[in-house]
Amino acid sequence: MRILRAAAYRSMPWKNGGGVTTEIAVSPAGAALDDFDWRISMARVESGGPFSGFAGVDRTLAVLEGEGIILDIAGRPAATVTKASAPLSFPADVPTQAALIAGPITDLNVMTRRGRMTHAVERVVISAPTDIQSVADATLILCFDGEITVAGATPVRIGPRDTLLLGPDALKRRLEPARTATLFVIRIERVAAND
Repeated sequence: MRILRAAAYRSMPWKNGGGVTTEIAVSPAGAALDDFDWRISMARVESGGPFSGFAGVDRTLAVLEGEGIILDIAGRPAATVTKASAPLSFPADVPTQAALIAGPITDLNVMTRRGRMTHAVERVVISAPTDIQSVADATLILCFDGEITVAGATPVRIGPRDTLLLGPDALKRRLEPARTATLFVIRIERVAAND
């Protein structure tokens, strides 16, 4: 179990130069934008325009703050993503245009290298002690809103925008919210090699 504190996240320009992203975690550690296996970040989107393209990458986007975004993903009907909607998964290597619904947003981006890794993103709102299963290769729990305590021999407090990183051996963790908390549970799996 590792705790990734929001104060230690790394900020950098978008790949297309159109804004700034805050990197929560990347694997392997220190990987660049063109050679990661997986990457989790938050971005402030101030205006509409094209998304950065990432060859061979699958992406999931969730809205954290703001009214939402409409995505025009090549070959699909336009998709609206808001704080209330489920995270949206799509290929990061097809042309994608974004339009803001009403002002800037902050979004969560989860990206995995196709053929190497897969991922799933779930928004979970808890107001009572809750067990989270960790059977994936990596499970990350972003405490977006509120704060939680991870139960154990030495309880650990996770504050707003901090992230808990669990390996496949963690199995189950009990999360105890101080009040209602909004979490994003991200499960990342390695794709089995073909024989």
